[in-house]
Amino acid sequence: MGKVLDFRVHRPAGGMRASRALPTDKADGLFEPVAFSRAVLLLARSFVEVHEASPRTAALFATQQRWLLCHAALGDYFRTIRESGTGLTRRGLGNLALQYAIASRNTAYAFFDEALQYDVIRPIAASSGPQSEQVAPAPFTLQMLAHWYSVHFQALDLIGGGGRVARFHTEPKNLLALVQPIAAHALLTSPAIRSPGPLYTIFTWADAGGLLMDRLIAGIEPEVLARQGRLLTDVSSISYLAQSFGLSRAHTSRKLAAAESIGGIGWSGRRGHSQLWISRGFYEEYAHAHARKLLILDEAFTNVLSALEPLGEKSMATADRGLAEEWA
Repeated sequence: MGKVLDFRVHRPAGGMRASRALPTDKADGLFEPVAFSRAVLLLARSFVEVHEASPRTAALFATQQRWLLCHAALGDYFRTIRESGTGLTRRGLGNLALQYAIASRNTAYAFFDEALQYDVIRPIAASSGPQSEQVAPAPFTLQMLAHWYSVHFQALDLIGGGGRVARFHTEPKNLLALVQPIAAHALLTSPAIRSPGPLYTIFTWADAGGLLMDRLIAGIEPEVLARQGRLLTDVSSISYLAQSFGLSRAHTSRKLAAAESIGGIGWSGRRGHSQLWISRGFYEEYAHAHARKLLILDEAFTNVLSALEPLGEKSMATADRGLAEEWA
């Protein structure tokens, strides 16, 4: 799986057990193989479970472009609500899409309208009309975001030890509001995150393509990852795979065929009637993308905790007074 990262030790903040912060300048190396493989499977299976629990909301995060728009929107919301008490606007999301070169204004506006329609975001104040209406994430959206961070912190704890999950759960609202703007900007400006490998790109820029890729990875048994060469999955039906994510069989077949054409996947026996395998290169491309993301999240979380430590528990407990809504 590659070389082991040289973890540096930092002083824990706010009661967090000693943990090893993962330096982003060494992202080209992979983590300790066994622990990292467990973390990759944890992430893939968690993403599939989230979709099964709430497919409509999860679909908003299921392509690279939508995922980037979500992080841009949420990062900007938490930043502006703390600085000025204002929420996110449709025009503001359009500006963010251009600023970070994610999409056109019209694409960002369509995404905003869809999120509003499906109660992913909710109006919090109206001024001169829908173009300037301020919105906030719906409580369920914030719960999903908190779960997303929790799963990633759990993965980091599996890799490097420490108590990120426990620390995050002591005050998720406060920490989410502080970490998201930092993490979002880092994710949006990372060349490695924005330009993943060719196999990753085949899936992540298609409707629910990221979920197709997650499902293939999730279908690998842990003991198989220690072997070289092809990795057998538990997926054997294109129709079932497509139906699971609300996709057409034709669309799913095209994505799989594109990956197959460059050696990323294949059939273990008769095409369409046997288990799919993915190449070692496909797995490592997927794992590498998550490694870089985990390094960014760990750095953001470490920086927030380091900044909070001098404030003391009282200040930390009241750090979210500027938030417009409470969420359970």
